[in-house]
Amino acid sequence: MGIVNQDNITAVVTESLGKHGDITSREREIATSMIKHLHGFIKDVKLQHHEFLAACDYLARAGKLCDDNRQEFILLGDILGLEVLVDMMTNPVEGKESESTVLGPFYRENPPVLPKGASVIQKHFENEETVFFEGHIKDENGNGIAGVTLDVWEDAPNGIYENLDPDQPEYNLRGRFETDKNGHYAFIAVRPVPYPIPDDETAGELLRFMGHHPNRPGHMHFMISKDGYRPLISQIYDADSAWLDDDSVFAVKESLIGKFNPASQDLGTDLHFEFDFVLKESAVSQAVAAE
Repeated sequence: MGIVNQDNITAVVTESLGKHGDITSREREIATSMIKHLHGFIKDVKLQHHEFLAACDYLARAGKLCDDNRQEFILLGDILGLEVLVDMMTNPVEGKESESTVLGPFYRENPPVLPKGASVIQKHFENEETVFFEGHIKDENGNGIAGVTLDVWEDAPNGIYENLDPDQPEYNLRGRFETDKNGHYAFIAVRPVPYPIPDDETAGELLRFMGHHPNRPGHMHFMISKDGYRPLISQIYDADSAWLDDDSVFAVKESLIGKFNPASQDLGTDLHFEFDFVLKESAVSQAVAAE
């Protein structure tokens, strides 16, 4: 029955799925739930037509803001806590592996490949504190994993990521490293500072609509990968940072908080930060091992 009223509209739409074209069972599951929740939301708040048109205009404006430097829909998803929830659903912690958290909107592909212990600092700031970051990447049995690739990136001491700051060199405070035979990694960077996520344009509109602030605690991003292991996208947080308990994108997890300590003279930096990660074997590797 295609003739609709307020009581049957949801059923009419969901029953149309796959009627004139093939869809997978997963597509049907997602579309059915999406339609039911959207219709339920509209009925719950008694959404008016001018509000619907305003929402369409808002999404259109958000789409126009997306480019290589700013992915507005990821930013909106972060502000609503959507990305961190999707991440937790995608990467449940089932053993000793490290927790993941959001990628964020400021990742750049193909950062410079640097030797272990090298610095990612290309421009210095008066208020910077240099840091020697190091640790081990281990398997669930505690063994170091050699040849693990780590992409790292952070904001500058002015609170701005390189790709949003025309005064910073290309790929400043970004780098790609590899663990040694013992699974050890090391690099030099700066202490990440708290910063506001972009609160202009549609992201700012959403923050103001929610009555929320834009600030994030200081953190270093990691993307860790090696064949045979589940990729890990994570962040490590400064235990002494502002906004640690009130992150604007809800991404802080207790296991990802670490302490910056004064560095020994031989390290040549102001601070020292140690943090280990544990990778989980990929499902394929586990299946092969079980055969």
